[in-house]
Amino acid sequence: MPSLMPLIDMKVANLLDEEIPQIYALTGRGPRSALAVLRPGLAVSELAVSPLPGAPTAVFTLRAHPGDEQDGYIVVSFTNATLVFEIGEEVKETSQSGFLATVATIHTQLLEDGSILQVHAGGLRHIRTDRRINEWRAPGRRSITKAATNSRQVIIALQGGELIYFEMDHMGQLLELAKRDMDGDVSCLDIAPVLQGQLRCKFLAVGGYDSTVRMLSLEDGTQLRPVATQAVNSVPESLLMLHGQAAEEPGSGDAGLFLHVGLANGVLQRTEVDRITGKLSDTRQRFLGTRAPRLTAVYIRGGRSLLALSSRPWLGYADMGKWQFMPLSYEALDHAASFASEQCPEGFVAVVKNTLRILAVDSIGETFNQSISRLRYTPRRLLIHPDHKTLIVAESDYQAVPIADNPELQKRLVDESGGSLAGPEFSAELAAELDQYGAPVGAPGQWASCVRLVDPSELSTKAVLELDGSEGITSMALVRFEGPGVPETSLLLAVGTAEQMTYFPTSCTAGYIRLYKILDRGQRLELLHKTQLEGIPGALAAFKGKLLAGVGPVLRLYELGKKKLLRKCEYRQLPQHVAQLQTLGSRIYVGDVQESIHYFRYNKKDNKLYSFADDVHPRYITAMTLLDYDTVAAGDKFGNFFVLRLPAGVSAQVEEDPTGGKLAAQMGKLGGAPYKLDNTTQFHVGDTITTLSRAVMQPGGNEVLLYGTIMGGIGAFFPFQAKEDKDFFMHLEMHLRQEHPPLSGRDHLAFRSAYFPVREVVDGDLCSQFPALPLAKQQAVAQELDRTPGEVLKKLEDMRNKIL
Repeated sequence: MPSLMPLIDMKVANLLDEEIPQIYALTGRGPRSALAVLRPGLAVSELAVSPLPGAPTAVFTLRAHPGDEQDGYIVVSFTNATLVFEIGEEVKETSQSGFLATVATIHTQLLEDGSILQVHAGGLRHIRTDRRINEWRAPGRRSITKAATNSRQVIIALQGGELIYFEMDHMGQLLELAKRDMDGDVSCLDIAPVLQGQLRCKFLAVGGYDSTVRMLSLEDGTQLRPVATQAVNSVPESLLMLHGQAAEEPGSGDAGLFLHVGLANGVLQRTEVDRITGKLSDTRQRFLGTRAPRLTAVYIRGGRSLLALSSRPWLGYADMGKWQFMPLSYEALDHAASFASEQCPEGFVAVVKNTLRILAVDSIGETFNQSISRLRYTPRRLLIHPDHKTLIVAESDYQAVPIADNPELQKRLVDESGGSLAGPEFSAELAAELDQYGAPVGAPGQWASCVRLVDPSELSTKAVLELDGSEGITSMALVRFEGPGVPETSLLLAVGTAEQMTYFPTSCTAGYIRLYKILDRGQRLELLHKTQLEGIPGALAAFKGKLLAGVGPVLRLYELGKKKLLRKCEYRQLPQHVAQLQTLGSRIYVGDVQESIHYFRYNKKDNKLYSFADDVHPRYITAMTLLDYDTVAAGDKFGNFFVLRLPAGVSAQVEEDPTGGKLAAQMGKLGGAPYKLDNTTQFHVGDTITTLSRAVMQPGGNEVLLYGTIMGGIGAFFPFQAKEDKDFFMHLEMHLRQEHPPLSGRDHLAFRSAYFPVREVVDGDLCSQFPALPLAKQQAVAQELDRTPGEVLKKLEDMRNKIL
């Protein structure tokens, strides 16, 4: 994935009504800046889309001859018909395949001798290489409901639950070898491919409506004899057996056989199958979606892999010796099959409603896929309009030349049709030129800024408004004003700017708060009025129908006026400069640029702001988010993450104070607040945290705390739900500190405690190194934890699955 450095701001929201939320990130600086949309999962390319005459019930692909590298046919089954498409220079329908076209096809298979098998409800149709056709009819009035095949073996399930097993002899005939009554209808079947050098697959997997999965033997003399049974917590709807990738290579050892079960409750279950006895062990589960997963075999990097179709598609594959299971960033698929051609050697053909699509997966191995939209200046702030679902981006650059002052650039802002362009980011040629050579440099103290409205569905700019004057944007918020005499308004955009702002020391000639109306459902901005300030507006927030502003070291509350904002009340005793503002209920949480977090309470009766709690440590706050009414999570510029909490007794005391905080404010200690915050959590990330967001990254998942860093990293803090999990991972971390020290030789505990001692946080990056340990050390660490190495790996996988 391309680098996100520097990552300046980030929001997590599901603006596109997908199953999982998207991450919207502001990255880069100057003309190289961009708005990036990150989706967990693999990117999918759509190579072809073709309409179909109806809604298919299944789709299959077949090679024309054994040993071919490309597929020869696409078979599409409908409720009462089958269409066969021949793949050549173009895909076209054919009637010369030998398939029975007047029935629905349940299954197809290219057999070892080059003949083709069609399974339909009435029986088997064996199409020989010389186009002779052998038919096998289902007995009586019973019909075939399920089928599973490989190049030498065929198993069918009849109504009522009877299984019939066929095997190919040396003459190319399918011989019926065994029958078995399963005492109930069969919900799904599967059999693994025949490995090179073997005559048959040893085991058959059978799923029943009694919520069981059975393994049956296919060995000579023991055909269809049960060898293992597993009870599952829902009806199995689909089965797929996969060999470990190494097992498919000739001469390799035992790499394992795995049974995947798609359950009706949307859970995928992966179980290891003993390749000698057929016993089932080491079951792992993952919730995929609201639909029962339909499992299909596809090929990724030359190995047989798993495609699971639930309410969104998932791909399971082997990557560098590890099993990876990732969602695909694509809409839900109804049916799919593997597909290989000259243009698409490893893809799949899929059915979505009445269309047939050929798809390919891009960038195998990545956790996120991203799409970007170019920006004009360095992005500073990002907001999401809750009503219009529009992204609002504030951009500013120091010593940049605004478009209005650059006549040479204005002449070149012309599109192919002769129309004018709003900016250089809309021209690929100009954007590439600025990307390579940089933007023109303006005078010292000069700023160029703009506010942009972006449609998240297309990542297209709906409106971009350049700010007049040499003003840099420092803060932004959405606010809905309320109160007597205030007309009922929609959400207004408040933008804090500083004119001719300079650093070292930080100063400006004037600060402003601009109020904008957002019109035409997020398509246009209109300036309402502009209020001058005496300092830099470092943070803005909506609070009880008013606008809360941090202007330098002053915390100020504004009401809406006709020509400008009206000052309501202020607090002037903050130590340095307000960098962050959050509000909840009647409380205000202020992050100071050097002096950590301060808790405030607004007394409406006295019209005053009272500080009632602060932190004892000086911290340079760069990001902050609320966890609950008493708790704040924040990051500082030295790479520390911490959680501060107001003691429970103090919280109740503050809420019950009849003076509304006035009495408590008068009891301050040493010029600070009367109460002090408890530092409950401490962890050194190692990189400046620029943004913090609470998010649920998957359906039914747990809420996590996502953070972004200045170097472009995205990480997550996951709160433990059970004390048992906390104790397990703390002990695992303790053992890995001893058994797997860092390559650089630095002590792990010293690094995570670089500024403050690490507290109540387990390093997941270190715990994830457990699979990299030698087997002997894995066994030693697992023994200390009273577990097996497999159980430790399962615990790590479960924890990852809870996050993403």
